[in-house]
Amino acid sequence: MKKQRLNIEYPLSTRNPDIVWRLISTDHGLGRWIADKVSEEDGIISFTWGQPWTAHHTLSAHVVERSHNKHIRFRWVDEDDEEAFWEMRIARSELTDELCLCVTDYASVDEIEDLQALWDGNMDRLHQTSGL
Repeated sequence: MKKQRLNIEYPLSTRNPDIVWRLISTDHGLGRWIADKVSEEDGIISFTWGQPWTAHHTLSAHVVERSHNKHIRFRWVDEDDEEAFWEMRIARSELTDELCLCVTDYASVDEIEDLQALWDGNMDRLHQTSGL
């Protein structure tokens, strides 16, 4: 089944793209706000929610494209939809000229609202852990 594309733009309270880049492109940075544990090996990033000694869930994604201080694109290892990916892009708001994080992700039509809520929660954690 073809998935629907979701585009979200989140304002950030920094003007320094280097700070944002480290938070979206490294396993240490992603581990601060996306998942409980993040590790990278040979271009594959593994995301684990929960603790390894208890109930947990792990998903792995290929790093498809990476452009320093601009964007990083992932594709889940088990993704069936050839067009589906998820991406985080650092951009400047046309209205305020401040940095924002633009997220693109895909989900089935009945999961779009849940995906939006997931990214909103991720951004809340990003703001709490980094002040962005």
